Amino acid sequence: MKNFKCPLSRQLMMMIIVVFGIVFLFLGILLPKVLIPVAEKNLYNYLKEPLSFVEKNIDKNLSKTQIAYLYKFDNSVVYSENIDEIIKVKKVEDLLPFFKEKYGKFTYNYQVYYYYTLHSDDIIKIAFTNDNYILQIKNDLLKAILPVLFISFASVAFILILWSGVIVKKIEKLKLKIDHIDDTHYEQNTDFYIDDEIKSLSYAIEDMRISLKNQEELRNQMYQNISHDFKTPLTVIKSYVEAYEDDVEDADSVLPVIKEQTEKLEQKVHSLLYLNKLDYLKDVKMDEKVLVDLPPIIEAEIKKFKFQRKEIKFLTSFDKTSKFYGTSEHFETILDNLLQNFMRYASTTIKITIKNNRLILYNDGANIDEDLLDGIFTPFRKGVKGEFGLGLSIVKKTLNLMNYDIQVKNEKKGVTFTIFRKPHKR
Repeated sequence: MKNFKCPLSRQLMMMIIVVFGIVFLFLGILLPKVLIPVAEKNLYNYLKEPLSFVEKNIDKNLSKTQIAYLYKFDNSVVYSENIDEIIKVKKVEDLLPFFKEKYGKFTYNYQVYYYYTLHSDDIIKIAFTNDNYILQIKNDLLKAILPVLFISFASVAFILILWSGVIVKKIEKLKLKIDHIDDTHYEQNTDFYIDDEIKSLSYAIEDMRISLKNQEELRNQMYQNISHDFKTPLTVIKSYVEAYEDDVEDADSVLPVIKEQTEKLEQKVHSLLYLNKLDYLKDVKMDEKVLVDLPPIIEAEIKKFKFQRKEIKFLTSFDKTSKFYGTSEHFETILDNLLQNFMRYASTTIKITIKNNRLILYNDGANIDEDLLDGIFTPFRKGVKGEFGLGLSIVKKTLNLMNYDIQVKNEKKGVTFTIFRKPHKR
């Protein structure tokens, strides 16, 4: 179905017209129903007052009003001269059955009439009139209210139109800003004087633009770093192959180096593939998370690394409760990458502690430069000693997948990595 294009200004104008029509409709229906009983009460009082002094012979002056009078006594009926002007009836006596109550109204020949009766001994005095008074009240009321209402609505509509124009201009500026969000040459400053939701949205768009710009720069830097990281072992392999071809080196000296560099490349490719796998898994709910007992996994990882540098001493300390939610495979990956990093930088000691539902890993190596701490978990970002890698990035993303987080802190001597569970979002 084709979308119907309708600008906000037109929508607002249509809304004003609809509201205006609804209010007028309700005024035309409800207001009379509310005010007519009041007008009828006044009319009954107006009919009642002259009856107290009407005698058997009705004063001619009363016949000049819009009220007709009937005077019934001794089976005789006396009526005012203006009765034909008020109601068209062949016989005045035909009206008597309508005056059953003390006061009220009746319909005759499709017109409404109001009456009031006064009984005195054997005399019945009756005053009645048509609904012209009520209709006049309605007309006067509408004439008084409608101009005021129209002016009020016109003023409100004018203010709303001006306000909507300002809002539309703000939205157009935001749209222009979004359209040029990736244009580095476009002036992105869009400041609004009023601190409202649109201004907050403008700030959010600006933050998103800066974030996208930073991501683009980071991605470009990452590509450069990946190229550098893969180029080094490839260059070594190529140079040794050429040396072998030129009979500078023999196979016994070339093959171990080529094998070593190939394994490094293979490890980097596996890490890159695993990182991409984590990006895919972050959108998949992990129903298989269970309580994992970490000490056995930690001990297995220590056995794997302790012979790489025999001078490194491993220390462990575990709480009675040493279980974390997740999967054994993921925690093995986390510990494997962290300990690879620790084995590279530790001096003499690596300590692993589980305390208060936190996994704390410490090594006594050199402190990390403060400038590198913020981006230490960014993939292929230049790190300590100018090296690139994916290990810490894999650690961060794997922990996020299991709803855990990690913090890095420089100690007086050494560095501490602390893993803890993220608080539940409400």
